[in-house]
Amino acid sequence: MGMRTDASEQDIPSQVDLCLRARITLLILHTAEEERAIRMLQDVCGRFSPKRPFFTWDHSDGFAGPAGTPCRGSSARDPLVALEEMEKTDEASVIVLKDFHEFWGNPGVKRRLRNLAQKFRFSRRTMVVVTPSLKVPEEIRDDAVVLHVPPPSARDLEHELDRLLRGSGAGDSLTPLGREKLIQAALGMSLNQACRSFSKAIVRRGRLDDRDIDSVVSEKKDILSQSEALEFYSATETAENVGGLSVLKEWLRLRERAFSREAREYGLPSPKGIALIGIPGTGKSLTAKMIAGMWRLPLLRLDVGALFGSFVGESEERTRRALALAETISPCILWIDEMEKAFSFGNGDSGTSQRVFATILTWMQDKTSPCFVVATANDISALPPELLRKGRFDEVFFLDLPSLGERREIFSVHLRRRGLLPDDFELDRLAAASEGYVGAEIEQTVIDAMYHAFNQDMRRVTTGDILTALGAQVPLSISQKEVIGGLRAWLTEGRALSASPPATPAGIPGGSICLEPVVSPANR
Repeated sequence: MGMRTDASEQDIPSQVDLCLRARITLLILHTAEEERAIRMLQDVCGRFSPKRPFFTWDHSDGFAGPAGTPCRGSSARDPLVALEEMEKTDEASVIVLKDFHEFWGNPGVKRRLRNLAQKFRFSRRTMVVVTPSLKVPEEIRDDAVVLHVPPPSARDLEHELDRLLRGSGAGDSLTPLGREKLIQAALGMSLNQACRSFSKAIVRRGRLDDRDIDSVVSEKKDILSQSEALEFYSATETAENVGGLSVLKEWLRLRERAFSREAREYGLPSPKGIALIGIPGTGKSLTAKMIAGMWRLPLLRLDVGALFGSFVGESEERTRRALALAETISPCILWIDEMEKAFSFGNGDSGTSQRVFATILTWMQDKTSPCFVVATANDISALPPELLRKGRFDEVFFLDLPSLGERREIFSVHLRRRGLLPDDFELDRLAAASEGYVGAEIEQTVIDAMYHAFNQDMRRVTTGDILTALGAQVPLSISQKEVIGGLRAWLTEGRALSASPPATPAGIPGGSICLEPVVSPANR
């Protein structure tokens, strides 16, 4: 019976109900939410006619009934003794074994568990192991059905919110839209985490209203920051904070309402994602943040390095867990930064990186949830060809060295960010002097000029200060001229769409994009 099923295929209570009716004798529920799993099992057992008896066992309290009351064999705190007690009765029942994964290393426990799983096939008894770990011994997995329990859905969270409001007697002045946004803000939390977040919001003012949405978002950010591979970013960047890239911005504006109910009713599919290719400093990471701000969606950064674990199967499981969490939070933006480093396969990892890569690729191709992927890369040569094909991304954009007009716009953005008035500077002169500079280098010249003026009695920054800072820098377009020239050939072959309007900066041949394949550490 060794199999693993994801809840996305079917509602989890329905799957458990099916397993019990099919007389599955060993069921493993993979979840860290023990209370939620037990409540769900009790509810499923209550649907049977007559109701199927329900018991729990743990190493501390032995056997207990549904309300925690002691029952036969309640003194059995040793796992082997507990399994012997279970064998003594022919009563149809469901027995939940808590923390039983702690005993997987005991050969006697494993053997007795397998014996019971095989013997119970002729009765109506089911053992259920609720565990946060998927390190199930291979010999036990052969006799078990493993179900992955996803985080609570919006419906689950809404039921919990209603239960909490009824129990506390607190007022609720949420607008219909505010209630929807509050539930959406809690998506990705466990049921206990969401309940604590709702409770704190109620205690803060004695009732719930639309102002509590931000506090729940903040709680979720703190919780996700403790996860293995996902980092939550607040949507603070706007299109006005990013200079240039007008073609990309227009593409994004056309899809700004892509995740709305109106778009679904119109028949539009949710966009899958985009790949942003370009040399360091051209604004790829900033663009990912800008998209979240434009579309008013949560931004999750996938730290691929954190996916890899030391145990067999751990990396693949972390990957599945991170992607499942992103789907739960959707609609959202999933940002995979520097994906060429994530998918550069090594020879000493026994194929782990290939399997992680395959898991992500399959998910990107098959996902149906509104989870928009933004993948950034600096090195084209390190990207597997199958990654960039149509079907996984809606479009591949190439970010160029900024044109004259874009450089003028970038200077304006960074001057305003630092409380300076762009009209006080000769922007045309600065844009002309910064030919070949990327956005990050332009930003740094503004900062360097401010330091220079600050150390001269905190005087006002001038155009001359910025020109001096420009002259002191050696841009990447010069230090890596050969690399950039080779990369422009990649664009002219039509493999990507320019993120900027067609332009030819004076003295730099070709189109509108530059990329740096990292050839050696010296070139970084």
